Amino acid sequence: MKMLLLIFFSSLAIAQSDVPDPALTPGVARPGLTEAEICATRWGKDARHVTDAMKDQVFAAYGFSGNDDRRCDPPKPPKGKKASNQRCEIDHLISRELGGADDVRNLWPQLYHSKPWNAHLKDKLENRLHREMCAGRITLEQAQRMLVNDWRVAYRKYYEEPKP
Repeated sequence: MKMLLLIFFSSLAIAQSDVPDPALTPGVARPGLTEAEICATRWGKDARHVTDAMKDQVFAAYGFSGNDDRRCDPPKPPKGKKASNQRCEIDHLISRELGGADDVRNLWPQLYHSKPWNAHLKDKLENRLHREMCAGRITLEQAQRMLVNDWRVAYRKYYEEPKP
């Protein structure tokens, strides 16, 4: 019975990391940022303003001790394979490349190694939504709403169901 409970709670913790808690992370966009400004910005080359104190606050709000929390540990690789050093990231619910604010109400801890949903897939979706918006196929508001409502639904719209 104890083993079943452990498996259940482990699965629940992973499932809860797929999407943020809307009470803690409702999503916040930068006011006044236009589609044209977003499309003209070289994302990754601009200034990011998420401090270590903000990251600590977000980890604590979600019950994590920090990036060293055991839930951030990647699984042990099969024999002969190299271990991953990617753990958790403090992710923007509304990505910066879609006008997301550097605000604790827009941040949550997301795992790189969880299956099937993880930070790699969300990053892929964010890039796709940015391209779709800049090509005029969706609006900024639509892209932001897709991320806030449940980014996994939007991922399925543009890509296949991820493999477990």
